[in-house]
Amino acid sequence: MSFLDDLRKLSAAEEFFDILGVEYDPTVVRHSRLHILRRMGEYLHKSAPDGASDEEIRENCRSFLAQAYQDFLVSTPIEQRLFKVHKDAVKPAEEPKKPFVPLGNLTVSNG
Repeated sequence: MSFLDDLRKLSAAEEFFDILGVEYDPTVVRHSRLHILRRMGEYLHKSAPDGASDEEIRENCRSFLAQAYQDFLVSTPIEQRLFKVHKDAVKPAEEPKKPFVPLGNLTVSNG
């Protein structure tokens, strides 16, 4: 079983920090856990060398987790915009939609 297989079994962000030996403030992790882990995954995906040993993978994961955690010490999840909901919050406004007219406001003409 590989080190990545071991990581896949973890369920809490704090477990990643503990297994990888990265110090953390529980308050920061409590507020940004998904963002930190997603950013770590992005870093790992961009830099994962093929054929790396388990020890190299472990060190990369430790380094990427520490870097992702640091990102959220100096910035907020909204500023980092990792998730669609945050990205959509800064998209240019779409054309205005036609106003909603309740049926009760319509009158019938018998003309």
